[in-house]
Amino acid sequence: MGSVDGGTVGMSVGGDSRSKGAGSALAERLNHLFANMHPPGAPYTNAFVAEEISGGAEEYGGVKVTEQYLSMLRNSRRTNPSPELLRALAKFFAVPVGYLLGDLSQPQAARVEEEVRFLAAMRDQRVRAIALRSVGLPPEVQDSLTTIIGHFREQMNLPADPPEQGGDRRGE
Repeated sequence: MGSVDGGTVGMSVGGDSRSKGAGSALAERLNHLFANMHPPGAPYTNAFVAEEISGGAEEYGGVKVTEQYLSMLRNSRRTNPSPELLRALAKFFAVPVGYLLGDLSQPQAARVEEEVRFLAAMRDQRVRAIALRSVGLPPEVQDSLTTIIGHFREQMNLPADPPEQGGDRRGE
């Protein structure tokens, strides 16, 4: 198990020399999860996630992490966290650990991101109400509703599909 002093969970001396691309991909995935996987209201803070993981010893495998270390991961200043920390973060955000490890195929990773966007959209009460009201309707009626929504989006000069949530990089 890695030490917690200075936020160096699971790191060996010089162990953060992984390629910038790997760290950037991890940072992008973490930022995507922080931006989208949270209850209604504001996204989770680094401090909250660090406290939840570090305080939930049994649930998260005894991993300890600091707010500062999470910030460094999210800003690509650290790129080689321990597998235990990645498992804890994956569990916290309810995604497969392979998503954070970069072990998923492109279609699998895209599927995880699609599910994350779906869950983020479902936080909106109106979107949830529309989705729930369509449950049980025959597929052809659901297809008609999708077409109608598409027409409304077109009339309002919106893209055919809603933009990806979390694609906005403000505040980084």
